[in-house]
Amino acid sequence: MLRRAPDEPKTYDASYYDRWYHDPRTRVTARTLVRRKAALAVAATEQLLEHPVRSVLDVGCGEAPWRGALLRLRPRLRYTGVDPSAWAARTWGKSRGVLHGGLSDLESLPLRGPFDLVVCSDVLHYVAGAEVRRGVAAMAGLARGLLWLEAFTSEDEFEGDVEGFRPRPARWYRAAFRRAGLVPLGLWLHASPATAHRVAALERGA
Repeated sequence: MLRRAPDEPKTYDASYYDRWYHDPRTRVTARTLVRRKAALAVAATEQLLEHPVRSVLDVGCGEAPWRGALLRLRPRLRYTGVDPSAWAARTWGKSRGVLHGGLSDLESLPLRGPFDLVVCSDVLHYVAGAEVRRGVAAMAGLARGLLWLEAFTSEDEFEGDVEGFRPRPARWYRAAFRRAGLVPLGLWLHASPATAHRVAALERGA
């Protein structure tokens, strides 16, 4: 397999999404799995905010599979997706609310925050460290409730796209999240600085 240099950007075009999201021989994310994740994220967010989730920011959303799963649960919520793929933004921008941009662009995009829930699934382990830290800080500032930060580390075994994977230890991510003021809750979930005071001692991760 031809591998890119670590800092060479990946190409997220139609062929990429066909391979990893649609082809039954190679796809890695089933709709049922996304629905399960969305249900967990929504339930946890509503537990802390004490009201239904009304707004969601999905960073690195791709074709926005989370959008459908979230709207099944809360049909009235406002969904905003952000993705570095020009193809995804051009194809799904109007119909699915996808803006063109990456982690480093969050501070300059016309986002109507804060958001009850911020999702960043399967993104952080593909980008440079400085961009991760900047993006996490921006997402922490945009979140009124919880953040779903799904990232794999050098300590994990996972199936899927390994092109451009950056094998960082878990402690690296924990330090980046802590610097952004996030409180770990487990199962990819973190409380934002705005919600941290609502988290009881035994609800926090060790």
